[in-house]
Amino acid sequence: MSDPQAPPARPAGESAAWRLTSTLAVAGAIAGVLIVVVHQWAEPRVEAYRARVLQDAILEVLHEPARFDTLYVGDGALSETPPGGRGLDPVYVGFDPSGRPMGFAIPGQGPGFQDVVRLIFGYDPATGEVLGMRVLESKETPGLGDKIIKDLAFVGEFEGVDTPLLGVKPGAGEGAAAEVDMITGATISSRAVIGIINRRVAALGPAMAAWRPAEAPRGSPPEDRR
Repeated sequence: MSDPQAPPARPAGESAAWRLTSTLAVAGAIAGVLIVVVHQWAEPRVEAYRARVLQDAILEVLHEPARFDTLYVGDGALSETPPGGRGLDPVYVGFDPSGRPMGFAIPGQGPGFQDVVRLIFGYDPATGEVLGMRVLESKETPGLGDKIIKDLAFVGEFEGVDTPLLGVKPGAGEGAAAEVDMITGATISSRAVIGIINRRVAALGPAMAAWRPAEAPRGSPPEDRR
């Protein structure tokens, strides 16, 4: 005889569905916690790795300065103090052992063939020359567009080339100091690199030319190392 005070039994199908839902809810909660824990563990390591990559790239494109400082772009000028209330746009200035500026390392990005290309390049405002270039991030087509990273001849063309850069097809140039031979089969990716550099130089050129180290007299003319 059944107990009149006992709760009604759940139908078998409803009970199974309830157990499945409970199991999924618990599993989802555990997975969510694990994702948060892994993210908190990995994020500082990823940021540290990116910082090391950036530091190595700065040293490379500025030809191993004795040290470098971070500057920020704001109101058309370069400042040691980050501008408030806006996204940071840093550039890096390198110094030789005597404390004299060697040039600027400038990050930049722009659309490539597949996705955004991120790079950094060295620039000497006194001579108007690019000192070197390194691609930091690219998803360009393997075997073609990724040659902007792997083709050492292409990368090497950015050492000592005049600005604004002029992309030319291999063998079609006239030997001008601003010419960069683009990569056959990857002209869009090549143009992306050239365009990023030209736009950043055009945007920051006046600010770099006007900048002086804090210890230098503000009225002193820029050094010309031609």
